[in-house]
Amino acid sequence: MSVEELLPQQRHRLILDRLLAQGRVIAVDLARELEVSHDTIRRDLREMAAAGQCRRVYGGALPLAPDNGPIAVRQTQALTRKAALASAAAGLIQRGQVVFLDAGSTNLAIAQALPRGFALTVATNAPGIAALLALREDIELIVIGGRVDPRIGASLGGGAIRDVEAIRSDVYFLGVCGADAQAGVSALGFEDAQFKQAAAAVSRAVVAVATDEKLGTAGPYAVLPADGLNTLVIEHGADVAKAKAFAQLGVRVVRAQPAQ
Repeated sequence: MSVEELLPQQRHRLILDRLLAQGRVIAVDLARELEVSHDTIRRDLREMAAAGQCRRVYGGALPLAPDNGPIAVRQTQALTRKAALASAAAGLIQRGQVVFLDAGSTNLAIAQALPRGFALTVATNAPGIAALLALREDIELIVIGGRVDPRIGASLGGGAIRDVEAIRSDVYFLGVCGADAQAGVSALGFEDAQFKQAAAAVSRAVVAVATDEKLGTAGPYAVLPADGLNTLVIEHGADVAKAKAFAQLGVRVVRAQPAQ
């Protein structure tokens, strides 16, 4: 069977294979390869996105941001890799700063790596992070309250957003679900995305810390365009092209040391 005779399901399978192998697909390239019209490919991508197989972006599609389960599960995964990222992230903090940490297993690792004796003020909407820092006498802790989403491990909703808008943090460590230079930073939950947008809007600097599997992916809810980040912290062996795409937008890219 020639490529132009492929059934829609067969095209979808081929497109998905390309997506998994290459990290993204470009509609114009697919149309040329499969010898079909651009409209056919756009329809294929719409159907695949509706089926939860990809996330459409301008000109093509990206893999879906990974969903590794609730915070109770995520905080047990990839601990050495997250510790290496956390060490690099904590190295960005200066004495006396106001630091905001939202929910996420990597941000929990950053909380564990916060330097001692820096007279930091740390705000968070994550009960797990608050519990970890509550006994640190060298840290002034501010906890954002409200309804806690047990899957995300964070206080969310209108009350939490009003509280965070009163905090002018020097650096906001934004927990990311997906990060791509074209699609920007994204989240898996609507309320989580709303909260992150509010926190970023009142912060002097926004830092995203991303494991390899989150780079080049997109979640269903947009948080920030990529150039809304000041710094992106990535793993030591993260894809060079994906990192370069952020750097070309003016984002400072920091590579962690190899995980031990």
